[in-house]
Amino acid sequence: MPTREEMVRNRWLAPIAHRFARSELWRFTRRSVPRGTALGLFAAFIVPFGQIFLAAFLALPARANVPVAALLTFITNPFTVPFWIVVANKVGRFVLKIDAVAGGAAQAELSSGRWESFGWFQVLEGVGVTAFGFVILSVVTAALGYVLSSFTWRLMVARKWTRRPGRRKVLDPAE
Repeated sequence: MPTREEMVRNRWLAPIAHRFARSELWRFTRRSVPRGTALGLFAAFIVPFGQIFLAAFLALPARANVPVAALLTFITNPFTVPFWIVVANKVGRFVLKIDAVAGGAAQAELSSGRWESFGWFQVLEGVGVTAFGFVILSVVTAALGYVLSSFTWRLMVARKWTRRPGRRKVLDPAE
């Protein structure tokens, strides 16, 4: 992960480098971390390449944490992509109910052999269903990531507050 100084010195980012230099984009706060989580997960599933750059650029106007957004794009990497393709295809088929639509007489007609010259259509159908599944995955994982990271942040802060030395006397009425 590039540091803030490296991003500012990058010649390709020179026109907008001053925006990446803002310290609020690199701080871990209760608002910026969930935003970065959501943007990182959204970018991970929505585009097949360049996810880190998309997440970083989306973090600018959203005032999200850039390192968190960039790090979470690695949930889709060359090793996990086959798994995510299968998941996206199943999600797309479930939401679009492709099997129910193509059932009965329509399925018998397609499997009769008269439509073999249009075999590419079935490939395009599968790709479209998978792409739609990726769109659904990007939106759902972004929303879940935002909620879970906000909840986790609250739990961590609450635990720190209860572990403070002077705090136990106030919280424990038995003493």
